[in-house]
Amino acid sequence: MSEQHRAGTRRLFVLSAPSGSGKTTIAREILRRHPAISFSVSATTRAKRPNEADGTDYFFMTKEEFKKKIDEEMLAEWEEIYGEYYGTLKSEIERALSAGKPMIFDVDVKGALSIQRLYPEASFLIFIMPPSIEALTKRLTERRTEDDETLTKRLARATMELEARSNFDIAVVNDDLHRAVEEVDAAIRIRLEEQEI
Repeated sequence: MSEQHRAGTRRLFVLSAPSGSGKTTIAREILRRHPAISFSVSATTRAKRPNEADGTDYFFMTKEEFKKKIDEEMLAEWEEIYGEYYGTLKSEIERALSAGKPMIFDVDVKGALSIQRLYPEASFLIFIMPPSIEALTKRLTERRTEDDETLTKRLARATMELEARSNFDIAVVNDDLHRAVEEVDAAIRIRLEEQEI
């Protein structure tokens, strides 16, 4: 019996959203509230930002290292975005499922759908929506982590990603961070209580 069927319940809580919608902030608050939930650390080839730590925020890799993992089929999902690679290590997911532990993911929309395809019985997909494209533009601009060209690409991608929200189990509009956290928390608590975690 595969790990996903042995788990038999939704333990993989996959948060996804257009960049700048607040999914990382929400994921961190969920982790603070639920110590039993572990965080799936993604792999990436992008440069480490000053406030990030290797193995905590991401597994930072060279493009050669990442491509080797692709060739060896060690990634549950991966994508090249704006010239950099991002992905989820299968080992991270299998570790959680084999231990029967819940895990939260902070991934892009395509990655979320890939995880769902691989682990359909264990995944619960949560889409975080910005209140509007205008609000998203403001957030990304104020974040000051992208140049104008990258910002334009992110906004074009956001429009495409918003069209995928119907494939998710629930969608939460982040027009008020506290309320959005409470909605996500409530949805996760229901699943944890069903599993008595």
